[in-house]
Amino acid sequence: MAQLADDCFAFGGPLMTVATALEIIAERVPPLDGVERAALPEALGRVLAQDVRAGFDLPPHDNVAVDGYAFAHAALTPGAATELPVVGRFAAGDAPGRLVPGSAARVFTGAVLPAGADTVLMQEDARTIDDRVIVPPGLKPGANRRKAGEDLRAGQVALAVGHRLRAQDIALAAALGQDLLNVRRRPRVALFSTGDELVAPGGTLRPGAIYDANRFLLHGLLRELGCAVSDLGILPDRAESVRAALARAARDHDVLLTSGGISAGAEDHVKPALEALGALHFWRLAIKPGRPVALGRIGDAVFVGLPGNPVAVMVCFLKLARPLILRRAGARELMPSTFRVRSGFAFAKKADRREWVRARLVRGADGEPVAERFPRQGSGVISSLVESDGLVELPEALTRLEAGAMVDFLPFGEAHG
Repeated sequence: MAQLADDCFAFGGPLMTVATALEIIAERVPPLDGVERAALPEALGRVLAQDVRAGFDLPPHDNVAVDGYAFAHAALTPGAATELPVVGRFAAGDAPGRLVPGSAARVFTGAVLPAGADTVLMQEDARTIDDRVIVPPGLKPGANRRKAGEDLRAGQVALAVGHRLRAQDIALAAALGQDLLNVRRRPRVALFSTGDELVAPGGTLRPGAIYDANRFLLHGLLRELGCAVSDLGILPDRAESVRAALARAARDHDVLLTSGGISAGAEDHVKPALEALGALHFWRLAIKPGRPVALGRIGDAVFVGLPGNPVAVMVCFLKLARPLILRRAGARELMPSTFRVRSGFAFAKKADRREWVRARLVRGADGEPVAERFPRQGSGVISSLVESDGLVELPEALTRLEAGAMVDFLPFGEAHG
């Protein structure tokens, strides 16, 4: 009697590596054409189509960093306290002024430093007698002074083309007086779930059915990447319905994204539909969780078929769909960032397969982060995506991870950013 397999990843011969899949994405997925002008509130998450340069020094003037008293450092007596008359008052928003020689001026945070002054004494360190201030010894020249252009010089690139805009980038553009930015067109993504077992949340859950979670997971991830998402619902397990829906969606979308129905079973109709309508670039990868994940093309639309299990959907989105969508959007940085942490667990895996293990980060005895393996690793355990912090990535060549070894950690937050 033939031995039964207990590993659903065991069949099918050699599988493609993630690295090769990413090379194919780089070769066959072009950035979208089209540039739009977006107001700052609408530019968040968009990809810059043109450098943003500083039109002036930022800050434009030397200015005061603290409330206090401004004066010329050369007016101080070396090694001794110096008493200076207080002449003038300058607050944030006041027109630039000039210091009376041999005096100090009362100044407030954000004020333009008066001409002739180069140093500011913090008011907490000052002692005043009537209209005079006593400056203690030891204050360094230039203390509490922000220099013009210390942030950016006029003409300097502040934000580079291909950069995906975050809140802090929007703030920098605003500080430079920009109210509209040239950005790449948003990718238009058609989103489907597949499977007769699926019911939309809010519907009646019949025996044998489950609620559709993948579509809402992906919808949120796509929106946070700045995509324009068309939620096209649940496709039934019928070949003609799948083929017709993909053909329609390909006419006016840049990316088609499905979950489920991409394996080789009798009820898996997505891959045959893709091959009938367009081209299949790759199908099965040497990964866990995942394996059945497809890249192809229907007309001008790029197709991405993700697995049906929610954890595999999250992993494959992070490692494949996210960089593909960002490349389509014209972004410069495609891959999610990882960082090194110490493993708090031992783990055995098969060679020639990349694996991701869900883990929580805890603080070790030395204060450094340690990745603790989440106890339930099934691909259908959606709660593990909520209760874990991210993924420990184990490369193909590794077969045995020892507790205490350094590993790459991919935080779930990178799915959004």
